[in-house]
Amino acid sequence: MPMVRFDGVSKSYPGGKEALSKVSFELARGEFAFLTGHSGAGKSTLLKLMLQMERPSKGQVFVDGDCVNTMKSSQVPFLRRKVGVVFQNHQLLFDRTVYDNVAMPLLIAGYQPAEAARRVRAALDSVGLLGFERRNPIELSGGEQQRVGIARAVVNKPQLLLADEPTGNLDPELSEEIMKLFLRFQQVGVTVLIATHDIALIERMGHRRLILDHGTLHDSGTLHDSGPRAGFERGDHVRT
Repeated sequence: MPMVRFDGVSKSYPGGKEALSKVSFELARGEFAFLTGHSGAGKSTLLKLMLQMERPSKGQVFVDGDCVNTMKSSQVPFLRRKVGVVFQNHQLLFDRTVYDNVAMPLLIAGYQPAEAARRVRAALDSVGLLGFERRNPIELSGGEQQRVGIARAVVNKPQLLLADEPTGNLDPELSEEIMKLFLRFQQVGVTVLIATHDIALIERMGHRRLILDHGTLHDSGTLHDSGPRAGFERGDHVRT
């Protein structure tokens, strides 16, 4: 069973704008892929459909075997616990500490403080920020802030990790570092889909590319190092 499946998905907005047109593809479990295309091609809409932040006008979206667009509202929180999301602008709360930002998904999910603390430390360690718990995000560099955002996205140990232009505000060297983090999560079995305009970075990494052009999807068909790497298992601790 694939981790993600789109089956003839179209999405139209009021006024007749069609963001996606008959999109079909699958992402295997543990696969790493890029989603690219011009501004307004439909990348953000496609990501939102997986989280039920949008519903398709036609077709079906499946995540971990469940049809997302027919889910009841009571089921959506369980869906979103399976999915970690990383944003370009981090969306951190600057009136909270790094610890509080990373712990937020766990508190919403009802974790006990001791278990939440253990998971937060593990997530920060995985992105190289253990010891930054009491810092305020505004004290950190742009790359460090993005790492906090990644730690928050993976603290729930998601099966699927989505990133929307995660390196858009970073220089090439920092972009490479962030991509290496995503690869480390893929290596322990997490399915990773990254939406980005950075064609040079995509070409250097050599992974499968899903290309959106005015709402129509073209699949590069290039698979490189998909699936967990030998010697790693889901849930293994990831270090940077």
